[in-house]
Amino acid sequence: MVALTAGISVAGGGVFSPAGRRRGRGPAAFRCSSSSAGERQALFSRIAPVYDLLNDVLSLGQHRTWKRICVSWSRAKMGDRVLDLCCGSGDLAFVLSQKVGLDGEVMAVDFSRQQLQTAADRQQQRWKLCYKNIKWIEGDVLDLPFADCYFDAVTVGYGLRNVVDKSKAMREIYRVLKPGSRASILDFNKSSSLFTTSLQSWAIDNVVVPLASGYGLTEEYKYLKSSISQYLTGEELEKLAKEAGFCAAKHYELGGGLMGNLVATR
Repeated sequence: MVALTAGISVAGGGVFSPAGRRRGRGPAAFRCSSSSAGERQALFSRIAPVYDLLNDVLSLGQHRTWKRICVSWSRAKMGDRVLDLCCGSGDLAFVLSQKVGLDGEVMAVDFSRQQLQTAADRQQQRWKLCYKNIKWIEGDVLDLPFADCYFDAVTVGYGLRNVVDKSKAMREIYRVLKPGSRASILDFNKSSSLFTTSLQSWAIDNVVVPLASGYGLTEEYKYLKSSISQYLTGEELEKLAKEAGFCAAKHYELGGGLMGNLVATR
């Protein structure tokens, strides 16, 4: 197992100190401070051991296609410095790693140390040379440890929905992006279609929760339904991005409307 310390690069082994912000020799954790954020942090830590397996089973593997689309729409390219927020067990970070190559950098941030440890272990098990460009960082999307205009692209996979202050998170994403660069944000779609909403609800109640219960995670996956209902519609996400300063924002439906991807250009 790879040792993981907050604020320390797993891939490079040194103290992580991007662009001069928050320098220091000791570990630095950037965590959400609200009790609600703490509860969500604990939830994702509990599901970390079976997160990837359940994603594969519940989406019939389709989540990998949606994640590749998300990365593609970020326009990340060879040599870029990119950021994957709410990185979980690393799926988007691994795709980004191949996109930017050995001359690029991938900073992968999550507030769950258990998810990051899973990602770091996967990095070793599925080793490719380009994966050396990934740094796993325990951090808070509401207070990112990066300088302004630092990244060529930002991705978020199934994370913004779980952030307590979405407006502040979007402003942070805008802040760290270079002018003209894109943020690509994938998540469940809060559809205005009654059919899609009903199908989503039925699938969670009759497929997702029963399957998760086999791993002792019934309550953890019941949370999914309420988190989608409290999320933003595509229109609302576009508005949120423009209020944060993005010059253009477009939300696209995927998977028959069950998923959605916001593309915002600074």
